Amino acid sequence: MKSCTDPVIGDILSSWRYDISGISPEMRTDYEGHFVECAHCRSRQRLHRTVDVALIAISTLSILAFLLAIAVIHHVEPLRNWAIIMHLDHRDVALTLQMAAMAGLLVSMLCWVLIAIATPAPVYLTGMAQARFLHDRLSDDQPRTRNIA
Repeated sequence: MKSCTDPVIGDILSSWRYDISGISPEMRTDYEGHFVECAHCRSRQRLHRTVDVALIAISTLSILAFLLAIAVIHHVEPLRNWAIIMHLDHRDVALTLQMAAMAGLLVSMLCWVLIAIATPAPVYLTGMAQARFLHDRLSDDQPRTRNIA
């Protein structure tokens, strides 16, 4: 892949992880223009946003998995039979598993919050959703033409 067309702007953008959502609209025009003309920076920005969205998705799936684990541990009958075979008290096994699932849930939620704060993924996803909504709305509002033959 070719290098950046303007190394000064490319270095500035790379130090910001190619995120220009936090700067004022007046300053943003130069950087947006650079993204239009520089395929290198555009591809790097796409890579960074993909990683950000993947991290949010993985942490969300982790939260859902731990919630499911807590629900299953609380309601599943085989845990009682397993505890009897292992000569353990059911309550101790279930509480230990539930506490481990709760700890995993808290760590996953903390990771989700840190990712949401540290990356522009929420802003990026909101912008993508708004763009899709506006695109769908504009395509529905256009008048339909009839062919009269």
